[in-house]
Amino acid sequence: MDETPRGPKNENESIHGGHRARLKRRFLAHGLDGFDDHTILELLLFHAVPRGDTNPAAHALLARFGSLADVFDAPVSELTKVAGVGEASALLIKLVPQIARRHLISRAADDKTLPSPRAAGEYILPYFFGERDEVVYMICLDDRRKVLATRLISRGGINSANVSARKIVETALSLNASRVILAHNHLSGALIPSREDIAATKRVSAALRAVDITLDDHIIAGIRDFMTFADNGVPLE
Repeated sequence: MDETPRGPKNENESIHGGHRARLKRRFLAHGLDGFDDHTILELLLFHAVPRGDTNPAAHALLARFGSLADVFDAPVSELTKVAGVGEASALLIKLVPQIARRHLISRAADDKTLPSPRAAGEYILPYFFGERDEVVYMICLDDRRKVLATRLISRGGINSANVSARKIVETALSLNASRVILAHNHLSGALIPSREDIAATKRVSAALRAVDITLDDHIIAGIRDFMTFADNGVPLE
């Protein structure tokens, strides 16, 4: 937990308190528009450091990691090496992208019918937000393409030994799904399926087809966009 002085307020404490109040009012009035990256971090750290100046720690974080995104992506063990950043500050920093991810997933879940490849891609993309590993999801659909469930199948990518066609089939059958959409991410951001991606897709498609379930599509997610096999004419079987 971050350690901060708890003694009587002095002149510096009053100055910092006034600065904090001004930043909070500015945020409440205008959001983060016009805030520099270090000021965003400074404001965030107010909630882990009850008193004192968080500006030096904010600058030190950006100097060490290079960008706001890299600060949020850094592991806790590296964050706490920065002067002025204790465990409470590091945990707060790590919490932000995870809350953002859950927020995006929650918004996407408001519309659970996926009538097109584009709709499916927009639905699944938030699941990959902030991921530092390759992960594989499956979306189970009924005949009307209503989402029955979205399940994490593995960490390690579509070609990992952890991706079992049997597991995908068993999951689909347990949910009484008529259709399945596979989705995995490329950490490089490249939206081009590899030969291994295509081979794994055909393997899963054949396993599903054997139990009368259709593999509707396979989505590859990048950093901010996605591609679908169906929209790009890549064979699913």
